[in-house]
Amino acid sequence: MEVVLLTALGVGGATLFGSALGFIFKKITHKFSDIVISFAAGIMFCAAAVGLVIPSIEHGATFFESFQINGKWGLVFAVAGIVLGSLFVHLLDKFVPHVHKMLGADTDGHDKSKLSKVILFVLAIAIHNLPEGLAAGVGFGSGNTGQALIIAGGIALQNIPEGMVIIGPMLSAGVSKGKTFLCALITGLVEVVGTLIGYFTVYVSTAILPFALAFAGGTMIYIISDEMIPETHGHGSARGATFSFIIGFCIMLIMDVLLG
Repeated sequence: MEVVLLTALGVGGATLFGSALGFIFKKITHKFSDIVISFAAGIMFCAAAVGLVIPSIEHGATFFESFQINGKWGLVFAVAGIVLGSLFVHLLDKFVPHVHKMLGADTDGHDKSKLSKVILFVLAIAIHNLPEGLAAGVGFGSGNTGQALIIAGGIALQNIPEGMVIIGPMLSAGVSKGKTFLCALITGLVEVVGTLIGYFTVYVSTAILPFALAFAGGTMIYIISDEMIPETHGHGSARGATFSFIIGFCIMLIMDVLLG
């Protein structure tokens, strides 16, 4: 439990660390952000597939076989979890704008003030931190601490540039440094809460583990495909971002095999 709590604080703290860098470097280059986020996306994608979805199928097979039912039904649980996890994040997007869309002009053609757009941007980041936290927490619930730490590490790595991009727009919109830091703190705390919810959900009922693993994997895959990849390929650094993604994927794969 101590490891889970410390990791949750670390994942959420990565946003604060990025925010601190944001106060120092108020403007970061798109190229730097794209490379780092793509690297984290590669780690997260491999973690979702190898560390969450495949274990979901394996745990599901064991669960059904314990009732003398064909273990292939575990695949049904996994697919259902992935789809519902994706739909969960999709529904969140219905209530807040996509994070990458808030970096540009008005959304949906409506005339909003600069401050309103910044607030929506921060709100989008905060809400999207919830499924990332859930993924980290569920990873610990699977019992594979090494793999869970790698998943959390990939999420934390992504949170650093995410925390950095919060600061500049808020300061330029006239928000005080204190309130800007408070907003960054809240976005980090959302991830801590998500991690603990994911862990305790699986801890209380191991029967839900196969579905929870796939659900968490689905949320991560959706975020990577819908937000992280499009964002990193829109500023002229697509080739570097692609190779960064592949390198992150390979490093995660190697670590998973060596720790597995």
